[in-house]
Amino acid sequence: MSALLSVERLHVAYGKIEAVKGISMQVEEGQTVALLGANGAGKTTTLRTLSGLLRPTAGAIRFAGKALERVPAHRIVEQGLAHCPEARRIFPRMTIEENLRLGAFIRGKADLSRDIEEAYERFPILGQRQDQMAGLLSGGEQQMLAIARALMCRPRLLMLDEPSMGLSPIMMQQIMVTIAELRDAGTTILLVEQNAQAALALADYAYVLETGRIVLEGTGADLLADQRVRSAYLGED
Repeated sequence: MSALLSVERLHVAYGKIEAVKGISMQVEEGQTVALLGANGAGKTTTLRTLSGLLRPTAGAIRFAGKALERVPAHRIVEQGLAHCPEARRIFPRMTIEENLRLGAFIRGKADLSRDIEEAYERFPILGQRQDQMAGLLSGGEQQMLAIARALMCRPRLLMLDEPSMGLSPIMMQQIMVTIAELRDAGTTILLVEQNAQAALALADYAYVLETGRIVLEGTGADLLADQRVRSAYLGED
C-alpha cells in the first residue's frame, strides 16, 4: 500500500540559499510522524512547501497518489492536507467561532454545527468564549483555536508546526494530550515540535533534520533511545 504522503528528493531554496537539500520521507495513513531538528534545520520550510506556500526547486511530493508540486495552496487544502502554522496565525479581530468557520471554507455551504460543537467539546474554553475576539485569548488558547480551525476542513493529514512553542508547561502538556487524543482517534499527523521527548513519545516514526538534510530516521521509540538524539535534543551526555 502506498503512503498517504510521499516526499522524494525534495529541494527548496530561498533565492540562492538552499534550505532543504534533497530530503525523502513518507507518512502512512493513521501514522503520527515527527520531524525534528534545531532552528534553521528546514522543518518549517518543509511544511510550508508541502502545503503549497513555497515551491520546490526539485523533487516530488505526492499526496493520496496525486502530485502536489505545482498545486495552489487552497487546492491542497481541498485535497485533505491541513497546515496548522508556527505562531498559530489566528485571525485576532474575528471571534473564535468566525475563525472556526473560516477553517471550513472549502466545505462551502455545508452545515458546520456538528463540527463546531465537536471543537467546543475538545476545547471547552473555546466554547465558553465563542463570541470573544480571538486576539484576546492566551497563547495556549490561541493554539487550541489554531488546531480546532485546522480540523474544521476534516483533513486526511494534519500538519502541526511547533504547537508547544511559547506555552507554559501546563498548557504545553494540555496541547500534547490533545495531539495524543487525535492520534488515538486515527488522525494522520505530521508533527514539527521543539520538545523532542514529547514528540518522539507520540510518534510512530520520526526524521531528524540538520541543515536541510535528514541525518537520522526510525521509530519514535528507537530515536528516543538513540544516544545521538538524547545528546543533541534532550540535553543528556
